[in-house]
Amino acid sequence: MVTEKEFIPFQAVPLPEDGTGETRGKALSHLYQVLWDSYGPQHWWPAKEPFEVMVGAILTQSAAWGNVEKGIGNLAAAGALSPAAIKQLPLEKLAQLIYPCGYYNAKAHKLKALAQRLGDGYGDKLDDLFRLSLDSLRRELLSIHGIGQETADSIILYAAHKPIFVIDAYTRRILQRLGLAPPKEDYTSYQALFMENLSHDVSLFNEYHALLVRHGKDTCRKVPLCSGCSLRHQCPYGLQILSGTATAPASGESRPPARH
Repeated sequence: MVTEKEFIPFQAVPLPEDGTGETRGKALSHLYQVLWDSYGPQHWWPAKEPFEVMVGAILTQSAAWGNVEKGIGNLAAAGALSPAAIKQLPLEKLAQLIYPCGYYNAKAHKLKALAQRLGDGYGDKLDDLFRLSLDSLRRELLSIHGIGQETADSIILYAAHKPIFVIDAYTRRILQRLGLAPPKEDYTSYQALFMENLSHDVSLFNEYHALLVRHGKDTCRKVPLCSGCSLRHQCPYGLQILSGTATAPASGESRPPARH
């Protein structure tokens, strides 16, 4: 395992196409260090209390964070940012409040399901929910309508403060382009890549995921900005783009060009 204190400094450590074990751990540690040097601490998740994190994790599904903030702001202004308040709020009114987030009718049902489970199972006491072991908490969250793996893991990491790595589209894209994607490209395999090679530390997983999101938004976009990327000299995808041997994808594509 590689701990945060053992992270190697930014140096010419190759990011392997098919590394395993210690090599894979060093590559992930190096990636973290480069992103940290490039962006610094991200102070994520921006929320005042755990239930706000849970609400945000649902509202951010297929939505830009700026729109999520508008929805959360509406809920707060209406005094509806608690499990009890959401249960009492008419479904139509709830949907109106979260309208900026998109898919507002579906998300209103999801918030209702979450609030109902918190009330029925835990008396609206998040501490009782979060006392569950990590595995039990994950199973409980996944059993709630509208909560999938990414949403559940975001709640576990950022609200319950338990060590699990969140996988999202940014993480997949970055690892694919660096040649670090697992052979089986599903959620569990990507998550295992981090869980098996890094120390299980909440602050580390928090910061690493936030840095990947920042890099995916600012630089490693669907149409990437490779010329300004701090990983451009080690990224197989970026090197092909910059050398002219491959063309940057159209806005709807994100997969690396085929290797020859």
